[in-house]
Amino acid sequence: MNTRRKVPMRKCVATGEMRPKKELVRIVRSKEGEVSIDLTGKKSGRGAYLSKEKEAVILAKKKNSLANHLEVTIDEALYDELLSIIEKENRQS
Repeated sequence: MNTRRKVPMRKCVATGEMRPKKELVRIVRSKEGEVSIDLTGKKSGRGAYLSKEKEAVILAKKKNSLANHLEVTIDEALYDELLSIIEKENRQS
């Protein structure tokens, strides 16, 4: 019996690389058009995944890939929030 579970893979919208879901952060757009960072990965709405790396966030901002993927304008504050979450996680590990 195979006990190894399949690791869910997702694609980073900035770098385009496939990574395990745990290594990515989900950004979600609700039906109302509200964009938020979904740390649980369970919010309903249109989701986009970003690598938990500073470079990926900066690249997404530069290429506007989050805005294109979620079809909504992304507030500058969201990128700042993402960066601080990533920094916090990197300090803990």
